[in-house]
Amino acid sequence: MSSTGDKIKGLANEAAGNVKQAVGRATGNERLKADGAAQELKGEAQQALGKTKDAVKKGIDRI
Repeated sequence: MSSTGDKIKGLANEAAGNVKQAVGRATGNERLKADGAAQELKGEAQQALGKTKDAVKKGIDRI
């Protein structure tokens, strides 16, 4: 997957995770809150991967 794709997918997972956490808090559903937190972390990792790919590509382009 491209770096841009990773960053977009990560942002989407982060947003969905935040929504799940909010709904879980509002309804008292601890499992939904936990799932949302995990999805948010997954999104953050995907975004970091995309940024890392960008940095590597920029480093290679300089050579």
